Amino acid sequence: MGIQVVFVHGIRTSATMWRAQLSHLAERGVAATAVDLPGHGSRMSEAFVLDAAMATIDDAVRDAAARGPVLLVGHSMGGLISIAYAGAADSPPPVAGFIGASCTALPRGAGLAAYRFLARRFNALPDKGLWLTTQMLAATLPDETRFDFAAGGYAFDAQDVALASLAALDLAADVHRLRMPLWWINGQFDQLRPQERLFTRLTPHSELIVVPRTSHLVTAMRPRVFNALLDLAVATLEQGAPQPS
Repeated sequence: MGIQVVFVHGIRTSATMWRAQLSHLAERGVAATAVDLPGHGSRMSEAFVLDAAMATIDDAVRDAAARGPVLLVGHSMGGLISIAYAGAADSPPPVAGFIGASCTALPRGAGLAAYRFLARRFNALPDKGLWLTTQMLAATLPDETRFDFAAGGYAFDAQDVALASLAALDLAADVHRLRMPLWWINGQFDQLRPQERLFTRLTPHSELIVVPRTSHLVTAMRPRVFNALLDLAVATLEQGAPQPS
């Protein structure tokens, strides 16, 4: 009955973005799984629907909870949806701890509109911005994680629908309801950092960790640092978990 880790990927990418983390936890004997949200990865042929994304996370969490306390880890869009899931007002799910990586922002207003505008401009390119994305990853990611974001394919068609659906979330209320051990992890140059202070005010028991010399892709730019923070969260939950008789 050890700690169980459930990973939720960000927009456009898939469960493969967590390969470095899954490998690290496997070496430590910690059970972990990474899901593909609708319209992404192995489910690319499906339409992205927010309720279905929530159900995907719920299925993984409840399956893992049958074997031990669950640490839920979400990146970017996956982090935002996981906040809404873990902070549900009615029937809180069995989440013992939460890591929100690169997701301290409220997706609404001008910021969300600008993000959607840029996404549409990229999708209008002949290759939907694939060449530029590949060049950016080659310039910023180490060899060990460089190909993980693309390994499951890029969900270009799901991007705008997924972004639009985030506006329906009441994340400020959801964040305020998070009562489990909680870590916000951002890269120093992460574009979703602007409201990290609001998030920490709403969750005074949380820890905010900013990783130097990293961007939005904090999980992949410095994977060993992120894995060390995973170890911290797992150890924290292990310390508070009921001991077997």
